[in-house]
Amino acid sequence: MTREDKLQAECVKWFRLQYPRYVLFAIPNGGNRNAATGAMLKKTGTLAGVADLFLMHASKGWNGLFVEMKVGKNQLTKTQTQFAFQALLAGYKHAVCRSFDDFMQTINDYINDN
Repeated sequence: MTREDKLQAECVKWFRLQYPRYVLFAIPNGGNRNAATGAMLKKTGTLAGVADLFLMHASKGWNGLFVEMKVGKNQLTKTQTQFAFQALLAGYKHAVCRSFDDFMQTINDYINDN
């Protein structure tokens, strides 16, 4: 597991304990795959740039929340930036989280009314 994978796993574990009635799921877009698997994923709808996580819950005027996990100095790629823009135009909130605390605050701010 990469540092980003470990951070994401920690965040998902916390989320599922904190908000068990909400649906948060991973979108396994990255990683190294052989050519045949990559071709199959592309044919079946995998889209470059899609965020790592999606919270299927409307809140504060948003249709749902996409979360992109980043660690260290990693920046959004061009396709990730384009996806974030498309998500916002379609009424979905998009956030980049770089730490566990970042993720907790993002989720709490999105879900809670206070």
